[in-house]
Amino acid sequence: MSRHELSKVHEACAVESRIYQSWEDAGCFAIAPDSPSTPFVITMPPPNVTGRLHMGHGLQDSVQDVFIRCMRMKGFDAHWQPGKDHAGIATQAVVEKKLAAQGITRHQLGREAFIEKVWEWKQEYGDAITQQKRKLGDSADWSTEVFTMDPGPSRAVREVFVRLYEKGLIYQGYYIVNWCPRCHTAISDEEVEHEDHAGHLWQLAYPVADAEGNPTTETVIVATTRPETMLGDVAVAVHPEDERYRHLIGKRLVLPIVGRLIPVIADEFVSPEFGTGCVKVTPAHDPNDFEMGKRHSLEPVIVMDINGCMNEEAGAYRGLDRYDCRKALLKHFEEDGTLRATSDHAHSVGHCSRCHTVIEPYLSRQWFVKMKPLAERAMQAVADGEVQFHPLRWRGVFERWMENIRDWCISRQLWWGHRIPVFTCEDCGETMVTREDPSACTACGSEKISQDEDVLDTWFSSWLWPFSTLGWPDDTPMLRRYYPTQLMVTGYDIIFFWVSRMIMAGLEFTDRAPFAHVYFTGMVKDEQGRKMSKSLNNGIDPLEMADKYGADAVRFCMVTLNTEGQDIKLSEQKFEMGRNFANKIWQAFRFVQMQDWSVLGPDVDISQPCLAELADTWIVSRLHSTTARMDASMEAYRPNDALSAAYEFFWNEYCDWFVELAKPRLYDKENPERQRAALHNALHVFCRSMQLLHPFMPFITEEIWRIVRDELEEVGTPAPWGEFMMKHAWPTVDTSLQNDTTEAEFRLVQGVVTAVRNIRAEQNLKPRQELELVIQGESERMDSLRPVLGYLQQLAFVNPVRFGGERPRPAAASVVEGLDVLVPLAGLIDLDKERERLGKERVRLEGFLRSGTAKLANADFVARAPEAVIEKERAKLADAQDALEKILRSLEQLG
Repeated sequence: MSRHELSKVHEACAVESRIYQSWEDAGCFAIAPDSPSTPFVITMPPPNVTGRLHMGHGLQDSVQDVFIRCMRMKGFDAHWQPGKDHAGIATQAVVEKKLAAQGITRHQLGREAFIEKVWEWKQEYGDAITQQKRKLGDSADWSTEVFTMDPGPSRAVREVFVRLYEKGLIYQGYYIVNWCPRCHTAISDEEVEHEDHAGHLWQLAYPVADAEGNPTTETVIVATTRPETMLGDVAVAVHPEDERYRHLIGKRLVLPIVGRLIPVIADEFVSPEFGTGCVKVTPAHDPNDFEMGKRHSLEPVIVMDINGCMNEEAGAYRGLDRYDCRKALLKHFEEDGTLRATSDHAHSVGHCSRCHTVIEPYLSRQWFVKMKPLAERAMQAVADGEVQFHPLRWRGVFERWMENIRDWCISRQLWWGHRIPVFTCEDCGETMVTREDPSACTACGSEKISQDEDVLDTWFSSWLWPFSTLGWPDDTPMLRRYYPTQLMVTGYDIIFFWVSRMIMAGLEFTDRAPFAHVYFTGMVKDEQGRKMSKSLNNGIDPLEMADKYGADAVRFCMVTLNTEGQDIKLSEQKFEMGRNFANKIWQAFRFVQMQDWSVLGPDVDISQPCLAELADTWIVSRLHSTTARMDASMEAYRPNDALSAAYEFFWNEYCDWFVELAKPRLYDKENPERQRAALHNALHVFCRSMQLLHPFMPFITEEIWRIVRDELEEVGTPAPWGEFMMKHAWPTVDTSLQNDTTEAEFRLVQGVVTAVRNIRAEQNLKPRQELELVIQGESERMDSLRPVLGYLQQLAFVNPVRFGGERPRPAAASVVEGLDVLVPLAGLIDLDKERERLGKERVRLEGFLRSGTAKLANADFVARAPEAVIEKERAKLADAQDALEKILRSLEQLG
C-alpha cells in the first residue's frame, strides 16, 4: 500500500545534500531578531579561511549544532554566529607558495599588490570550509557570516587598539618571542608545535678569571642543548644554596672563543639537579634567561639574525646557519678541551606549525598588551560564576594561568592582517595612534607620515569575536539582542590563548562577560593517543568519513566519544557505531512503514499516545523518563549523556522490547481496533524518538519524517507536525504519563527474559524451544510479575510458568532482583553428553588462560609489545575467564 519503497539499508550520501538544501531553501536556519522568542547564542569559533575541516572541527561543530538544534526546537531564537578567520601567517604562506610557483616573491610585487593577491585568493577559495561545514549539517544562518578582515571587525580591532594605547596598556618593547626563521615573523605559542627530539646535552668548561681578567686553571662546567647560543652568554647562574658553587658567586668567568668576562650570579630559578647545576645565561635567545637577565640587570647580546644565521656578534662564525655554527663550535671545543662531556638528551623542540622550521627564541622589538590589569576582572568573573566552565576542572587551570599571566606580544612581521595603527612623523618623530589614518602630523603638520610595518596577531581580532561580529563598537540591534552569548564551545588547548582573552575583552570593552558558559571538548587523537598530524600521517578526514558512513554517523561518533572533555582516541572503525545506529533506525522504520497504515484513519493523532495495553503504558512512560533524562543532561552540558539516553531507549527498549511485544497486535488482522492502537502507539513513540534524536542525527530523522508525512497524507491521517522536523517543538515531559510501577514491572520482565535467554545459550538449548519456568522468592515480588506474565511468556518462550513450590532438580538457575529463575533440565538434554561437552570446553579454556597469563607475565613481551597488543591480550583473557565461569556454573547446575 505504501508509495515509498525503502532501501534495505540507509543510504546517507544519497539524501544528505538534498535535505540540507531543502533546509536552506526554506529558511530553516534563519534567525528571528524581531521575534518575542528568547535568544540563545553560540559564537562559532572562526576556522582559518585557508583551512580544511579536520576532526577537531568535526567534534566541536557536532557539539555546537546539537545545542543549537535542541534550543531551536525548544522555542529559542537560536543564533549560531558563523565566521572565518583571516589566519595571517597561514594565508600569507599559501599565497606566497602560489606566487613562488610562478617565480614571484611578495617583495617583488610590493605590499599593496601582494595584499590584492591575497584578497583574490580569499574570494576564490575562502568559502571552501563553509561548504564543508554544511556537509556535516551545521545549521547556522550563513547570511550573518563575518570575516575577521571585513570592515566591521576591522573597525573594532582598531578601536580596541586605540583604547588600550590611550589607557597605557599597549606599549612597544623588547622581549623574547617565538621566531620562525623561514616565515620571518614572531608567532604565538599556539602556532608552535612541540615534538620530542632525541638530542644531546653538551658540557662546556668556562675558565674562572683572576683579578686581572685572565683565565685560571679552575673551571665551571655548564650544560647546554644549544651550544651555538653560548656566543651570546652574559652570565652563568647557580642556585644560591648550592654549596658546590657558593664560593664562585660574584666572580667572573672567561667566555670561551669570545673572551668576554661574564659574572657568576645566584638565582633560585636554577635547578641544582639539572646537568651540572651551572646554567649559561643567554637573555637574547631564551625566555627564562631573559627574565633572569632582567632580574640581574644583564645586557642581552643578540648573536643571530632573522634568518637564523649568526650575526656580527658571532665573530668568526658570522654568516653561518645556526646548526652549521653548532657543528663548528663543537669541533673547536673538542679540539681545545672546552667540551668535557656529551650525553644523549631527549627534549621537546618547538616547530612552526606552518612550515615546520625549528623555532628560535629571539629577542626583538615588538608591541605588547599589559595583561595583568585585564586579567584581574576576568578572574573575578569566573570566581563569581558569571562565567562557568564545563567540565569544572578547567576552572583551576584557567586560574593558575591567569595568576601568572605575561604580557601579550601582539605584533607580527607579516603583510596580511590588521596593520598596526601607529603612525610616525618622519620630520619631528611624533607618534600618532588614531582611529582614522592621519593626513598630517598632529604636532608639526608635516605630511611625511609612515605607518608601522607590522600587523596584529590574528588572535587580536579573535578575542573580540563574540561582539565584533555583532556590530560593536556601534550599539546595533544585533548587538543588543544577541550579546552576551550563552555558550562557547571550544577545545581546552586554547583556554589561555582565546577563552581567557575573550573574557578579558568582553569585560573591558562591553562591561559584560561575552558568554555565560564555556564547554570544553577534548582533543581528537589517533587510536594510540597521539596527536593527529601530517608528519605522522595519522589524521582522519571528517569529510571522507561523512562520504563513507554519512554525516549523521560522524556526528553520532563525535558526540558519543566526547565524555567530560576527555581526549578521544579515534579510529575509523568507531564511525561504524554511528552507521550501525542509523541503520537500526532505518530498519525499525522499515518495519513500522510496512504495516497497514490504512487502519489509522482520519481521527488518529500520532502526536498523542495510545495507551491500549500495559506495554503501551510502559513504553510511553519510558519515553517521558528518557526525555527528562535528556533535558537534565543538556542543561548540565553533557550532550553525550543525552545522546546515550536516546540511543539506549530507542535501541534497547523500543526496538528490542516494545516492537516485539507489539508484533502480535500489529499482525492481528482479525481485530482492526487492536491493530490500529498498536500502530498508533508505535508511530507515536517512533516519531517522538526521532525528534529527540534530531539534534544529533538531523539528516536521517528529517528524511524519515518526510516519508511519514507522505504516508499519513496517503491514508488520510493528519500529520500533527510541520514540514520540517528541525522546526518541530522539542518533546515535553508529561509526568502524568510516567508510571514507576509499570516501569518496575517491565524491568523485572526484562531481567527474567534475559536470564532465560542466557540459560538457553549456556545449556545449548534452541532459542524458540518452549521451556518450563519456575519462579521462587518473596510472594510480593512474585506477584509483581503476574500482571505482565503474558509478555514474559511471549518473549521468553516459556510455558507453563509456576510460582513457588519445590525447587526442580536438575535445573539451570539465575537470580533476578531477588527472585530465583529456574529452568528444569530433565528431559531437555542428554545430561551425560552435555557434561562431557562442557568438560572439554573447560579444559580448553583453562589451557588458554594458563598460556595467556604466562605471556602477560613475560617482562620481555610486555616491554616490546605495543600497548594496543597488550590490551588485546588482556581482553582475550577476560573473555576466556568469563566463559570459564559460565561453564563451571553450567556444570554445577547439571549436578
